[in-house]
Amino acid sequence: MARLKARYENDVAPALMKRFGYKSAMQVPKLDKIVVNVGCGDARDNAKAIDAVVRDITQITGQKAVVTKARKSVANFKLREGMAVGVKVTLRSERMWEFLDRLFSVALPRVRDFRGISANSFDGRGNYALGVKEQLIFPEIDYDKVEKIRGMDIIICTTAKTDEEAREMLSGLGAPFVTA
Repeated sequence: MARLKARYENDVAPALMKRFGYKSAMQVPKLDKIVVNVGCGDARDNAKAIDAVVRDITQITGQKAVVTKARKSVANFKLREGMAVGVKVTLRSERMWEFLDRLFSVALPRVRDFRGISANSFDGRGNYALGVKEQLIFPEIDYDKVEKIRGMDIIICTTAKTDEEAREMLSGLGAPFVTA
């Protein structure tokens, strides 16, 4: 069992149940999924760019990435419908817990001048979105094999009804929220 999942079941879930006064254990917020998304605008010029992004994201998450396609044609961006524009991965169960553990304990502290992540990036329904400026913060990525530094969006989806419940749960899991 993943270290973070054990912490959730043993410490965080009982604390949430007590703090919010849930009557049933099924009311306690849980992690639903984590979506990692990378936009690749230069894929229309360079066909190998998507392959490099897929390789990097697959190494980071431990799961094969899916290429996302453009839904509409946009003439200003020289974009046609069906062209590859990015890559995404949806993590669930064990891989999700392992990725979140590595994100909070290894990757985020490697960010230069890191003071914490914003506690205001919740969407109003208990989901948290986080932007990472470069993939090099993950130890799985070899600096010499990276052709271009790319950012990524990491969305943590929970079953929480409010942002306060989700913030409390993620704090209990070790999310390094900035206190200011």
